[in-house]
Amino acid sequence: MYEPVSFPIGWDGTKVSEMFTPDFYLPEHELYIELTTMKQSLVTPKNRKLRMLREIYPDVNVRLLYRKDYQQLLTKAGYGALEVQHLPKEDIGSILISPVELETRVRALARKISREYRGSSIVLVGVLKGVTFFLADLARQIKVPFVIDYLDLRRFAGAQPHERVRIARDIDYPIKGRHVLLVEDIINTGLTLDYVLSELRGRGPASIEVVTLLDRPGRRLVDVPVRYVGFQIPNDYVVGYGLDYRELYRNLPFICALKASVFELDAQATS
Repeated sequence: MYEPVSFPIGWDGTKVSEMFTPDFYLPEHELYIELTTMKQSLVTPKNRKLRMLREIYPDVNVRLLYRKDYQQLLTKAGYGALEVQHLPKEDIGSILISPVELETRVRALARKISREYRGSSIVLVGVLKGVTFFLADLARQIKVPFVIDYLDLRRFAGAQPHERVRIARDIDYPIKGRHVLLVEDIINTGLTLDYVLSELRGRGPASIEVVTLLDRPGRRLVDVPVRYVGFQIPNDYVVGYGLDYRELYRNLPFICALKASVFELDAQATS
């Protein structure tokens, strides 16, 4: 059981004038946790106190977490479940693609794929995890025989370009001599897609094409072939319909822009 520990952080002469008491302590990590809400009026003074604490006690490991971050920490440790039904509405900006638009466009993509692969069978390869909803809805509408498999990727910040992406979970189904349709949630620079296509082409498929729900061609750094595109979108950070920010917002039935204030507050908490 955690016994609260208070750290003096302000003095009036020799008398302590201000204390800071973290909310929790994780002994296995030697880490103190302070929780806060998304309200700027609470975040700013807590950040000030944390800076003072770190300056005065450099050996004390302390971190400021928003409640949603703490819930994720508990979930990963097996202590509870994320309460995604209580996502703060103030985080969400404009709705870019409505549920009706999503359904209509996915049906259209499936019809085109079914028409162009008529008489063949295909292997649908989804790139986890954001593609989950799109792949499920797309697969239900495709009329040619298919199997479904998945890739999971790991990205490494700061590495050389050719080392930034690696396959963490490979497909199980052999694709040699098969028609492969790689299913993506969103394409930005094209660097990740270029790596995946190179890996899969080396396994001798009869053909390989790409279908993506969202595309940002203006951010492209590598020229990659994308045969089927759902929507082109601006550079906003988007969530919903499987896409997330820190594992939240995936269950939204539409695709929307996430407000910049969410990133700014998170950046302050980790700085």
